[in-house]
Amino acid sequence: MNSFPAVEINNLSFTYGCHPVLKEVSLTIMSGEAVGITGPNGAGKTTLINLLLGRLHPQDGEIKIFGMGVSSGKWRQRLGYVSQKAAQFNQAFPASVLEVALSGRAARIGLFRGYGPDDYQAAERALETVEMSSYKNTLITRLSGGQQQRVMIARALAADPDLLIMDEPTVGVDKFTKKKLYSLLKSLNREMNMTLVIVSHDIEGVAGFCTRQVCLNLQLCTCNSWSTTPGSIVTDNCGGLFPVYSDSRF
Repeated sequence: MNSFPAVEINNLSFTYGCHPVLKEVSLTIMSGEAVGITGPNGAGKTTLINLLLGRLHPQDGEIKIFGMGVSSGKWRQRLGYVSQKAAQFNQAFPASVLEVALSGRAARIGLFRGYGPDDYQAAERALETVEMSSYKNTLITRLSGGQQQRVMIARALAADPDLLIMDEPTVGVDKFTKKKLYSLLKSLNREMNMTLVIVSHDIEGVAGFCTRQVCLNLQLCTCNSWSTTPGSIVTDNCGGLFPVYSDSRF
């Protein structure tokens, strides 16, 4: 399999005032990987996400997305993002499921331009991918939390991204919905070869489909859980227990 770096983080450090949050973090994520980033509260995961999205700027080190400096912004059309609070809506929010999915095309068409047939087709495809097509005319606020999360994933997919970043995608959803979401993410990675970066506290959950797990707590340690026998139980370098998933592609 031919692969190239989707994300390159080199010697990255970041400090709020006198409080260091990230220290000399280096990580390369190849295209087609599904990487789970775990770690305790306050470990710097949200800061790392904001740096990847260009919301914060590195104080030391550098970040490249598909070979482009993160400050350039030229990579934005190739990236989809689902935030931790993506599915929390004001109950008066009037948008339908299709309208929410369609809004994911905005980055591609630019401001002040109307949606065309290609945009609607992309939104419809995305809703079909997450099995929410039958709800396309339903108001988003009338869905369950898990269904809303699926719509927000569809919104990200409507942009046809090469890289999907998700921040705690299963927060507030039940066990059954969590299992379906993980199955969907596995399918996106395996069948569509989409590169995934999943920030999560759910070590066991992400280990079930990610090709690699890394643990962040100021600094980074790599837990190559996929390299041993599937079905066994291993302990990562930070003391977490998770079942092993093996992927021969990497």
